[in-house]
Amino acid sequence: MHAALIEAANRLRQAQRSGQPCAPVRELIAAAQAEDPCADPVALAYAVQRHNTQAALQAGRRPVGRKIGLTSHAVQQQLGVDQPDFGLLLADMARGDGQPIAWDDCAQPKVEAEIALVLEHDLCHERHTVADLIRATAFALPAIEVVGSRIANWDIRLVDTIADNASSGLFVLGSRPVTLDQLDLVRCGMHMTLCGEPVSVGAGAACLDNPLNAAIWLADTMVRLGEPLRAGDILLTGALGPMVAARPGNVFTAHIQGLGSVSAAFAAQN
Repeated sequence: MHAALIEAANRLRQAQRSGQPCAPVRELIAAAQAEDPCADPVALAYAVQRHNTQAALQAGRRPVGRKIGLTSHAVQQQLGVDQPDFGLLLADMARGDGQPIAWDDCAQPKVEAEIALVLEHDLCHERHTVADLIRATAFALPAIEVVGSRIANWDIRLVDTIADNASSGLFVLGSRPVTLDQLDLVRCGMHMTLCGEPVSVGAGAACLDNPLNAAIWLADTMVRLGEPLRAGDILLTGALGPMVAARPGNVFTAHIQGLGSVSAAFAAQN
């Protein structure tokens, strides 16, 4: 891998280890592209992500699924892109419903309510259909993704967030599984509260018009990359409403119609 991409990966990994946010990595990715003008900057950013996720796996961390980001059409327009991005979920990123989350466990945290799908079958086709996803899904759960950025002040562009594992932080899953035949994934309403006050409102349609559209995109993408989604994988399908910055002591509860509720509770800062 190009030296500039390794430097970008090391910068992000050091920020993760130290808890001190770093400068953006887009100039390092641009430097690598300057030596190969035919290279796709998005592909270079994913190379940085893959370098660090491989290091995590070599350290013994366990993969449990994928997150999908940039599923809002408005956010895609802001960043000038026409498709989502993805990151790797690891078992040690999971937190319990309502259990205290140590403030230092996530960098510059923000929260968003999502629908999580848990697979019971592999997804290995070159092109998947809605029917494929429905058959492959064991159940859905309400989820809160605690998005985090290793880059100071969230000064990110597309390649920065991709390189930074799609700005992954932590995630919280509800504990009452619901099968897809009991849900209206498009029209299900969501409202998220902070200490009882509403802070984010949305619906399933906010996620690429249907969370299954996001899941299909991910399934097809991972097959192309030679890493198909497998039975047991958790898929965080994307935000149902606006993202909200978290503060120490905040307790967020996401209510999703048909799925119930899930809470992310941040401990007070020491």
